[in-house]
Amino acid sequence: MRLRLPYALAALVVFVTEIGIALYVHDAVIRPYIGDSLAVILVYLSLRAVTPMSVLQALAGALVFAFAIEFGQMFHLIDRLGLRGNRVAGFILGGYFDVKDLAAYVAGALAALLVESLRREKSS
Repeated sequence: MRLRLPYALAALVVFVTEIGIALYVHDAVIRPYIGDSLAVILVYLSLRAVTPMSVLQALAGALVFAFAIEFGQMFHLIDRLGLRGNRVAGFILGGYFDVKDLAAYVAGALAALLVESLRREKSS
């Protein structure tokens, strides 16, 4: 396994941003939608940092992961696992299904794809 440092550093920045949003932002836009978009970007960057996945493979993996978490919320996974009171589990698994979150995940994936496209265009 070869670490791709630029992706790892970007993932670290997004992770710290996500923690900041989770701890300090309690609004109706940034936390639920920007935070969800960034979550997909975080998974994408993490996959690119530590795997040989292509851009599209990593984006697909990030979206599948995010959708799985969201559909887990639909079926009350956190309750079934007995983790409702666990803050870390609540942060990772979320609590309630919202179809708008699926759109936020797709928006995050599209943003990552746009950045990758612009980056590749600039380097060629």
